[in-house]
Amino acid sequence: MSREGSAGLRHGWTTGACATAATTAAYTALLTGEFPDPVQIDLPNDRHPAFALAQEQLGAREATVGIVKDAGDDPDVTHGAVVSARVELGEPGSGVRFRAGEGVGTVTKPGLPLAVGEPAINPVPRRLMTEHVAAVAERFGGTGDVLVEVSVENGAELARKTWNPRLGILGGLSILGTTGVVVPYSCSSWIDSIRRGIDVARAAGHAHVAGCTGSTSERTVQQLYGLPEDALLDMGDFAGAVLKYLRRHPVPRLTVAGGIGKLAKLAEGHLDLHSGRSQVSFAALADLVAGAGGSAELVAGVRQANTALDALQQSQAAGLPLGDLVAAGARRTAEGVLLGAPVEVDVVVIDRAGTVVGRA
Repeated sequence: MSREGSAGLRHGWTTGACATAATTAAYTALLTGEFPDPVQIDLPNDRHPAFALAQEQLGAREATVGIVKDAGDDPDVTHGAVVSARVELGEPGSGVRFRAGEGVGTVTKPGLPLAVGEPAINPVPRRLMTEHVAAVAERFGGTGDVLVEVSVENGAELARKTWNPRLGILGGLSILGTTGVVVPYSCSSWIDSIRRGIDVARAAGHAHVAGCTGSTSERTVQQLYGLPEDALLDMGDFAGAVLKYLRRHPVPRLTVAGGIGKLAKLAEGHLDLHSGRSQVSFAALADLVAGAGGSAELVAGVRQANTALDALQQSQAAGLPLGDLVAAGARRTAEGVLLGAPVEVDVVVIDRAGTVVGRA
């Protein structure tokens, strides 16, 4: 099976797929005395990858298998980490139970698809592991009653680079995956984290959330509004993800905050603000300046500007509030995506130092 996508980039495997493979190999060894290496699993969309075993240990009532996660060509923080499953025989009729091992977090806030106190092993990986345990039990004569403890090497340290602490997942990483496949640069885990962040904020009863493009805009918003950490959404470039999810799951107030360049793109209608997928239109900025009564000289200067910040500074020097105009355009785009959902939007535009240079 080819692991290359249309862009020639290698697909990888999620932590959930690795945990499923480790569970399958460990339970097989418990029932047969032999570790299948490589171990093959069945994923959605008719994928059947095989995983080499990096660690294996067999006891009388438990077996442990470790698998090195290969995220393909995606810049995933867990690429190269060892995902392991310790499978212990359970009491008859107990079914498949899950426990967070070292490096896997525990849910401490409501709003996630798991109950408070549960190990942060998401529903789809749980289902995949349960199905594979059942298949191994049927093939080799087991009961299917097991305790599965999932661990991730250095998971607690890696989790600090993710949304988990803000979402109330403490002690380590989440075991993620819906298809088992990591599509390079799809940023699906980031978008999923945005959605979970909104869920957590709603469950906490917050009436005001903020989607921020980076840490500087986040600090500015906190200073302006005093929002708690779990009301701050690390939006990054994915403005569309925030707006589309809030359209279905509204919060009374949304602040969108970011630099002049990214919000100029939102003002023009772009919902993905990454530099590789959308560009600042200086012609559009020049039109804003012209519409606000800017001089012909200023309009020409903005049209030829090197950066959005350059255009802003030229406008500031001429006494024209380009930041406010961009904020108003970004707000119009946001309201257009929200399609009348009961969400009041305000926009805060900042410069690189975090100074507010525009609001709407």
